[in-house]
Amino acid sequence: MRVLLVDDEPLARQRAARLLAELDNITVVGEAANAEQALSEFERNSPDVVLLDISMPGMSGIELAERLSEYEPAPAVVFCTAYDEYAIAAFESHAMGYLLKPIQRDKLAAVFSRLARLNQAQLSALAELTVNDERNEARQQLCANSPQGMSLLPISAVRYFYADNKYVSAVHSEGELLLDESLKELEDEFAEQFVRIHRNALVALAYLQGIERAGIGAYRVRLQGIEEGPQISRRHLPALRARLNRKP
Repeated sequence: MRVLLVDDEPLARQRAARLLAELDNITVVGEAANAEQALSEFERNSPDVVLLDISMPGMSGIELAERLSEYEPAPAVVFCTAYDEYAIAAFESHAMGYLLKPIQRDKLAAVFSRLARLNQAQLSALAELTVNDERNEARQQLCANSPQGMSLLPISAVRYFYADNKYVSAVHSEGELLLDESLKELEDEFAEQFVRIHRNALVALAYLQGIERAGIGAYRVRLQGIEEGPQISRRHLPALRARLNRKP
């Protein structure tokens, strides 16, 4: 992988270059101290990955990442910063990684190992999405970015989707994946696999085991592999009971 280092601190660039030199199949093709230099170096060298500081004079790393996302092909962006409060902003800019300074070799190695593994996975996922779009079929897996990098999650592993403010989480047996999609979009796409039980929740029919009380006049679903399922609204309770009665 070809890497461009962007940081206004020369010592930070030197440390990153030294650590990257210890990793296999990594080549530093350029360095930049600000966003203007970074755009010039990117156009000159076409790196696969940009290791990018967030807090810089002039255009910030977040703003630069948004500019880089307009290129075709766009590079993978890994943020490197001394502050952890930028994590959500980094996620929203679709960063592939998020490292805190001073960079630790093992964490840097883990991010680039993940990038190497995901190169083919991303291509496969994009190819699958294209085919499904052409056939108007639902996807077989979800693909989303997080501060830890890109994650792929099979639809078959999702127990339920849950909306909280402007974010939607795909909950599975080992955790959850934060998505940049609306619950309505997911409901339309996966109508045959998921049923709405609340204005903020869709549950997987394949894992639906029953209904249980969650207090006076309140109910929640019982899902395989989940300790506590989401709550059912009064509006959706009759339809869900009827659905369960029809379930073999």
